[in-house]
Amino acid sequence: MTNPLAQGLRALARLLDYPDRELIEGLAEVKAAIAAMPLPGGAPRQALLDWCDRLADARLLDVQAAYVAQFDRGRATSLLLFEHVHGESRDRGQAMVDLLGEYEDAGFALDSRELPDHLPLLLEFLSTREGDEVARWIGDVSHILALITARLEAKQCDQALVTLALLSLIGAEDQVDLHREAVKEEPADNTPAALDAVWEEEAVRFSAESDQDCALTSAEGKRLAERRGSIQPDTVRLPDAMPSRPTGGLS
Repeated sequence: MTNPLAQGLRALARLLDYPDRELIEGLAEVKAAIAAMPLPGGAPRQALLDWCDRLADARLLDVQAAYVAQFDRGRATSLLLFEHVHGESRDRGQAMVDLLGEYEDAGFALDSRELPDHLPLLLEFLSTREGDEVARWIGDVSHILALITARLEAKQCDQALVTLALLSLIGAEDQVDLHREAVKEEPADNTPAALDAVWEEEAVRFSAESDQDCALTSAEGKRLAERRGSIQPDTVRLPDAMPSRPTGGLS
């Protein structure tokens, strides 16, 4: 029997992940899953459905470029949840190991190209769990989701609808109010100067202090390279079928 919550979580995960031709071709299924998802009355269900319609009418290359600009340049709206808690400290590596253990104990297999704290991957994992466990996991990361929501809203990004919908599942959408004013004062982290500072920091961290650090850095590097490499100049004709990439997730 189809589980509306599980299908809805997978649909939300897909909307948060890197947009490709497979997503556009499957938007009817995404919309159906969101329409049937057990969301409370105050959740942004209709706004999500309207966003799907806009995606269907948009030029794929433009949608991909906007996604890369939003999520791969700067860390303020990173979908790698532990980045908002641990940054690039060694604590993040241990948190990753612990999270991987949770996935493995539940029999959930990961694609090696994605990091375990990637929010779309977490949603894929939660789509395999029971409702009370879903609520517990979302509650554990609700403070991060609220911050990301406020930052995405400030940039008028439709992805804010996904994180807001997740918060609404546990009645925690008011947590976003705690961040909206502070977010307005945050300096942009995707300016040339800010990005140069990040690259300088990454250069210093190039020699990882452990095999685990090396593995995580490599996985993240491949993920970003895949995304950026898929954005072609307008003068290049897109192939009829673009390679699909797996969904990713957690905190």
